[in-house]
Order: sequence, then C-alpha cells, then structure tokens
Amino acid sequence: TILGRNGQPEFFVVPAHAFERIRPMLEAQIVREGIPQAVVEAHVLHDVPMVKAWREHLGLTQHEVCARAGLLQPALARIEAGSKPRRATLEKLASAMGVAVTQLVV
Repeated sequence: TILGRNGQPEFFVVPAHAFERIRPMLEAQIVREGIPQAVVEAHVLHDVPMVKAWREHLGLTQHEVCARAGLLQPALARIEAGSKPRRATLEKLASAMGVAVTQLVV
C-alpha cells in the first residue's frame, strides 16, 4: 500500500514478513556509508572489539546476533572478548548485523 500526498508517495506499507526479508538489505545500505563515530570511539578509546562495538551500537543482544548468524552464544562471547574469528564467522556476523565484513576488521 502506498500512502501519499499530492500524488507523491510518502509512506509504503508492506506486510511484516516482506519487511523482515528486506530489513538486512536496508540496514546494510544505511551502515555501509562508513563506521559511526560511536563504534570508532568504543573500539579506539575503550578497546572494545569491533564486533561488540557494532552489536552494541545497533542495539542488538548477543542472542539476537547469534540467532541471525547461526552461531552459539559462547562463540560470540569469545569473539567479543578478543578472540580472532575465522573469515566465515566474520561473514556470518556481518550479514547478521547488516554491515560489511570490512567494517568489522579495522
């Protein structure tokens, strides 16, 4: 459904299941523009691993990220404690959070 004014669309109303399918793409487009200042500060000033800095910036819990990425929570906890993940794991985490892998490995 398109809601508009003066013949111009202002809002698009889509079913929830359709929105959930495109949500990762929308989120990825928003954050691909760079790395937010809050993420940089957490990483540089407070020595927070990038995965954790991004997760917290996006307001996601470890359980939410793990469910999206198909990972177990203890594995994510180890990564967020500073353990270096494999490339395949980084790709899963990036996809789960809607960011590029390159944004997780600064």
